[in-house]
Amino acid sequence: MLKIIHYIPDIDRSHGGTTTYIQLLAERLGELSELHIVTHLTHNPIDIKNCKIHYINRNIWGAMKREWLEILNDVKPNIVHVNCCWTPQCAWVQKWSQALNYKVLLTPHGMLEPWIIKRNYWTKKLPALLLYQKKAICKADYIHATAESEKVHILQLGYNDKVEVIPNAVNVESIEMKDSWKRTNNILFLSRVHEKKGINFLIEAVVTLKEELKGYKIIIAGEGEPAYVATLKQMAVDLGVQEQVVFVGGVYGNEKWKLFREADVFVLPTFSENFGIAIAEALASGTPVITTNGAPWEDLIKYNCGWSTKIGTAATVNAIKEFLMLDEAALERMGRNGRKLIEEKYSINAMAEKMMKLYSKLL
Repeated sequence: MLKIIHYIPDIDRSHGGTTTYIQLLAERLGELSELHIVTHLTHNPIDIKNCKIHYINRNIWGAMKREWLEILNDVKPNIVHVNCCWTPQCAWVQKWSQALNYKVLLTPHGMLEPWIIKRNYWTKKLPALLLYQKKAICKADYIHATAESEKVHILQLGYNDKVEVIPNAVNVESIEMKDSWKRTNNILFLSRVHEKKGINFLIEAVVTLKEELKGYKIIIAGEGEPAYVATLKQMAVDLGVQEQVVFVGGVYGNEKWKLFREADVFVLPTFSENFGIAIAEALASGTPVITTNGAPWEDLIKYNCGWSTKIGTAATVNAIKEFLMLDEAALERMGRNGRKLIEEKYSINAMAEKMMKLYSKLL
């Protein structure tokens, strides 16, 4: 049985997709391998099954290296799998491992997408590239992308051409699908509250469609930096839609799934996603989705279960208008189509088995 160590900077519940990814992957991968997850302690770490979790010091100039090397020596893994970019800890874990001839797989989780690289480029990204990040990408034994579009962007950097695509997944068998598509007049955003998610476009769309959306509640669910959340709340007040746009904070467990099922449509007007697990969760719940071409979800059109639009307010307005014109029978068809898409293409069994094949390829 292969021994795998995953390094991820944190598994905090507030950090969205990467945390959900490692939790879902471990559920099946931990049955196919001896799985260890090495991370750093935060305020709200999630529980992950089928693995052993190791918490180590975060200070790369302090105890982190010693504790990391002790785990390597104790576990003696076949593969070290590094998740995320831009934090020096990720690059140094890779460097320390490769110095001992361990094979390293790097999963950037969308952090090498053009929008991400351009953001704070001169103050943060360029210094990181020069100091450690470019070297880490170049030296990775393989890079794991979660969508063909992400692979294209990684190859365009010209740093490493060994890139394999394995989509993220959800445990669709455990997700209850709604049994009614009778309108509840709820429109849902549920994800990390972050600038890249384009929440401002949704708020601006509500302003444009204020009359058409009379009686609707737009629910913004998720955690984020308090200052940014406050900015969005003030934006809703300034635009006069604070009664329609409701911020409910982080939601988890049954409360989260209840929101997915009770929404008429799920909206993620994002600038950039390497996958978008919340999209998959909404579809598995039977809820149609509106997102942008910043997310790799062209299948929404192919399967007739949602809208993939340009990025911006106008495109979001047009998609919501189309959604408002649908009757309940059409919403049900779209909801069932979305569930079928997830069942056919995005199961955790398929993801874990493909990952095991990639590990074997590395070896």
